[in-house]
Amino acid sequence: MDNPSVLISGGTRGIGKALVLRFLHEGFTVFTCGSSQKSADLLLKEISSPRLFVNSVNLESKAEMENWIAFVRTHTSTLNILVNNAGIFLPGSIESEEDGVFEKVISINLASAYHISRACLPLLRNAGKAHIFSISSTAGIMAYPNGGSYCISKFGIMGLTKTLREELKPSGIRVTAVIPGATYTDSWASSGLPSERFMHPEDIADAVFSAWQMPAGTVVEEILIRPQAGDI
Repeated sequence: MDNPSVLISGGTRGIGKALVLRFLHEGFTVFTCGSSQKSADLLLKEISSPRLFVNSVNLESKAEMENWIAFVRTHTSTLNILVNNAGIFLPGSIESEEDGVFEKVISINLASAYHISRACLPLLRNAGKAHIFSISSTAGIMAYPNGGSYCISKFGIMGLTKTLREELKPSGIRVTAVIPGATYTDSWASSGLPSERFMHPEDIADAVFSAWQMPAGTVVEEILIRPQAGDI
């Protein structure tokens, strides 16, 4: 495969979808996943490209993630970029969350990034230039009421990213934490606030691609990006 390649978890909507579109535009072969076959099929119907591969993957299942990476390996022996993007937001406090919310949020938001990163490292090492991006949140640097397990998971993503950064320095694989504030995705669409008050998914995709373009000897360790008017 001559094109550079990128794997983006959770690429059927929101920031993930914006990343898919940006990297396709830049000539990459893109591997991504959705949480259902319906979401995967809808993305393939909307974006017709021989360089786009979309699988349905339950990110609460280690076996399904391993099968997905095995599929990727049948198409490429190298991976230039990994974007750990998949995530869900379920509001609630630690005291009031229903049983099982913590496990579900940690599985999708944090454990999936851990397992996918481990599985993709051999492919990243095979690339001449490689980069891991983890999409965290300002909830991962400052907790807030009703953030519950979501905040915990995003603090975990920050820890995972910092650990990968230290471990992968000798290999030349760059690692970046992306820390967006309020971004106009599905979780904010019903807020009643005007979309102009938010950042947009394309803004995050632009920031990620700009960091990727830095010389190989330079890394942007953290991208903290907020709406100009401040947090919501």
